[in-house]
Amino acid sequence: MFVEEIKKELLENIIPFWKGMEDKSHGGFYGYLDYDLKLDKQAEKGCILNSRITWFFANAYLITKDESLLLYAKQGYTFMKEKCFDKKYPGVFWSVDYQGNPVDTTKHTYNQAFAIYALCAYFEASNDVEALELAYELFHVIEDYCTDDYGYLEAFKRDFSPESNEKLSENGVIAEKTMNTLLHVLEAYTQLYKVSKDDKVRQKLYRICDIIKNKVYNPSLKRQDVFFDKKYNSILDLHSYGHDIETAWLVDRALEVLDDDELSNSISPITEALTEQTFKVAFDGHSFANECEKGVVNNHRVWWVQAEAIVGFINGWQKNKSDEKYLLAAKSIWEFIKTYVVDKREGSEWYWEVDENGKPYEGRPIVEPWKCPYHNGRMCFEVINRLSE
Repeated sequence: MFVEEIKKELLENIIPFWKGMEDKSHGGFYGYLDYDLKLDKQAEKGCILNSRITWFFANAYLITKDESLLLYAKQGYTFMKEKCFDKKYPGVFWSVDYQGNPVDTTKHTYNQAFAIYALCAYFEASNDVEALELAYELFHVIEDYCTDDYGYLEAFKRDFSPESNEKLSENGVIAEKTMNTLLHVLEAYTQLYKVSKDDKVRQKLYRICDIIKNKVYNPSLKRQDVFFDKKYNSILDLHSYGHDIETAWLVDRALEVLDDDELSNSISPITEALTEQTFKVAFDGHSFANECEKGVVNNHRVWWVQAEAIVGFINGWQKNKSDEKYLLAAKSIWEFIKTYVVDKREGSEWYWEVDENGKPYEGRPIVEPWKCPYHNGRMCFEVINRLSE
């Protein structure tokens, strides 16, 4: 029943909704649908949004073999290639206008990583070698422009001169480095290595795992720190529950792809600790809290956090099937999602966030540069791939 309900959500709600966001006039996908379901056809188009939608449709095709979905992936890929890539300097823009003209020309490592993720998925779905070549181009952009002796830098102007990192900083701090960007570089490189088996990419994955183990993971608190200075010194007491459970399964995926027993034995205890700790402090038996800053818990139930908790807990259960607490937790969170987070209004998808009792926070958009099918779509893919017999 659980897997069948997830399949139904993917096929009957998430996929049709995002098909409806296709911009047939100007390419790519529309950038904004407000809480009241008013579509702004002239809103900016986030390049992360279009990367994630491209990734989504490519993977939807891979899991369903529905040829129409590959056409939607191609729609996103073509827009990325023609409008999101800078023709003057390396890399991908932050955003373009509805016609595809550059608006925010910031070059952010996070953004380059998601473009790699999308391009690899499109290559896997279509066998279009050009997509893999573009992914490699961005891999070299990150490694040539976005690294230092300590790890991965983040924000740059169009020509890769340094810029302040407001885009990935929150909670009143400006971070030179973040756990979030590092995680998604790991994710992108995992996908690139999976489709290429390139040793250069493999070595960078080892480096990222080392940074996570020795700089980002806080063993005394069994959590990741979130915001850092240049040398990965933490600058804020923040526990991001959603990122920790997402990290647990994404790092395990990287370990699976790398297939190195020594590395797995070194890193896997961290992913197990992250899963166990979030289960203890963020899961209330029904849903998953957002974060805890300086001891104060934010109890908003955010769409992406609920989705990642399902995948993370299933991943935790699959590592130790003798204890079903994580599987039961995943199923319980799904009950909360389908009851409260899925927006039942015609023409909508999932709410951005609801309170711990399931009441929506009105005013949060249904689609915008960060609100996309990446987390909830991926949750569906992972549940289907992991649990279908």
